[in-house]
Amino acid sequence: MAANDRAAAPGKSGGSAGSDGLMRASLSAVAPGTTLRDGLERVLRGNTGGLIVLGSDKTVEALCSGGFVLDVEFTATRLRELCKLDGGIVLSSDLSKILRAGVQLVPDPTIPTEETGTRHRTADRVSKQVGFPVVSVSQSMRLIALYVDGQRRVLEDSAAILSRANQALATLERYKLRLDEVAGTLSALEIEDLVTVRDVSAVAQRLEMVRRIATEIAEYVVELGTDGRLLALQLDELIAGVEPERELVVRDYVPEPTAKRSRTVDEALHELNVLTHAELLELSTVARALGYTGSPETLDSAVSPRGFRLLAKVPRLPGAIIDRLVEHFGGLQKLLAASVDDLQTVDGVGEARARSVREGLSRLAESSILERYV
Repeated sequence: MAANDRAAAPGKSGGSAGSDGLMRASLSAVAPGTTLRDGLERVLRGNTGGLIVLGSDKTVEALCSGGFVLDVEFTATRLRELCKLDGGIVLSSDLSKILRAGVQLVPDPTIPTEETGTRHRTADRVSKQVGFPVVSVSQSMRLIALYVDGQRRVLEDSAAILSRANQALATLERYKLRLDEVAGTLSALEIEDLVTVRDVSAVAQRLEMVRRIATEIAEYVVELGTDGRLLALQLDELIAGVEPERELVVRDYVPEPTAKRSRTVDEALHELNVLTHAELLELSTVARALGYTGSPETLDSAVSPRGFRLLAKVPRLPGAIIDRLVEHFGGLQKLLAASVDDLQTVDGVGEARARSVREGLSRLAESSILERYV
């Protein structure tokens, strides 16, 4: 099997996050361009069904009854021929070998499943019991289904996936344009010290929307395999800097801890991440995720940035220096008012760097104001 196939070989699940990671690894292992996908499509075209376990250990061996022990190198043609036998196939955990063929898989019948066909019920139960992905090729329904730790995913052809992916990409482009607009407005308001919680929530909302659409497209890239290379390039170009910007906005505006409430940057990012799509549409809910009360009065209350976001736009300014500058001056307005001499009082900021920071902030202030009013 090709090296990239082995690199994409799935493992066993471990919890919700582990299940999601295993699903992505499994989709990558059966994506177009891989030897395994080639073999599965040969089985489908040959009008014979198949049941393939993508991994082996003692638990898998205990479920196998009868069949043949092979331990031969995996090839697409061998998979096709062996699926003609009336039984399941077990691959090695790195998908490089066919270990057994023609076996009867006997999972625990008490494991719940909503599948109806014998092959699909077996695939679902085996995947839940052993923790390895299982592929079922349906002869009658003409489809390939992937079972991973209770999840079922039907493998589609590249054309259908590309169609949906391109629609999602067009949506991402529109949302990214809107994000750039509200982010530019926020920068100008920061310079003038006119920011409200509503403005911050609007930017955080758009950043989260863009991130979620990008995550969906990234799933399509995994499913497409070699057919998704151009899509991956477009995605990388569109979302460059979105994740750092999201963290910088939260670092700038997460409220100072009080006796009644306190929220760290990581907690605020997590709260944004777990918002439902309906909740994300409400600015008051986004404000609460950031640590504010979310009432109408709070949305219109003024807030001042700490300065992380604009300082990150200054060229060649290390993160450690940004942290020291913010800690020393305490807010963006004091940073904007600081002279070169004032900046040099910060540890690690010499005259050259102080001038670079001063000139960088001045250029950013000028360009932000021009973009807003011209």
